[in-house]
Amino acid sequence: MQDELILCSQAGRVGVIQLNRPAQLNALNDALMDALGAALLRMDADAGIGCILIKGNPKAFAAGADVHAMQDKCYAEVVSTNFISRNWETILSVRKPVVAAVAGFALGAGCELAMMCDIIIAADSACFGQPEIKLGIIPGAGGTQRLPRAVSKAKAMDMVLSARMMDAAEAERAGLVSRVVPEAQLEEAALATATTIAAMSLPSLLAAKEALNRAYESTLAEGVLFERRSFHAMFATRDQKEGMAAFVQKRKPDFTHD
Repeated sequence: MQDELILCSQAGRVGVIQLNRPAQLNALNDALMDALGAALLRMDADAGIGCILIKGNPKAFAAGADVHAMQDKCYAEVVSTNFISRNWETILSVRKPVVAAVAGFALGAGCELAMMCDIIIAADSACFGQPEIKLGIIPGAGGTQRLPRAVSKAKAMDMVLSARMMDAAEAERAGLVSRVVPEAQLEEAALATATTIAAMSLPSLLAAKEALNRAYESTLAEGVLFERRSFHAMFATRDQKEGMAAFVQKRKPDFTHD
């Protein structure tokens, strides 16, 4: 198992993916991101999974990209191989909700991977940062774009230009993470959240995630129109009928995810 770059399991309707390069603090490289992408797509296509949880270990969610794997690359190589774009962003095509459980370091590409998830639950030991400037480069997997949308331009400038790290408490105040829990409770809290999400109607989850993401990509008027049409479409699902009937009858809904 120690030779596997990721470890996959399932807890009810939750697909669990653990990054598994502990000796390298889960530093991300092409091989790991290929494996992660394949697992994400497999879980996204699995009707028995309603939510996906990504986690690291107590020392690190992911301490960044693997510098040893990048240091000898040249401009022509990274452009011709479509470095990062080819496989590091597979997670962005996943329609199901993705929860990140972050303990320890989430730096550089690790912070960027966490930000590509839909919900970040952080341990009180978590530490976030974009220290690429110290390597003579800049963030390349969305750090300069997603970070200011999450924490404000001022804080993003501070972190990216000075390589300052943000602890879990500040990350919660700034809006980068959904909540902070004691490290010993992180896995339980993250799995409980993912389990709650996975129990919801899958068509509703897909529509809600898509509508929320649309808020970042369009004007308010266009976003509200998209939301309204998606809301109308929910009335064509069996789960809408079941959900509303259960509410009126004061019972728990039995969603069939169609």
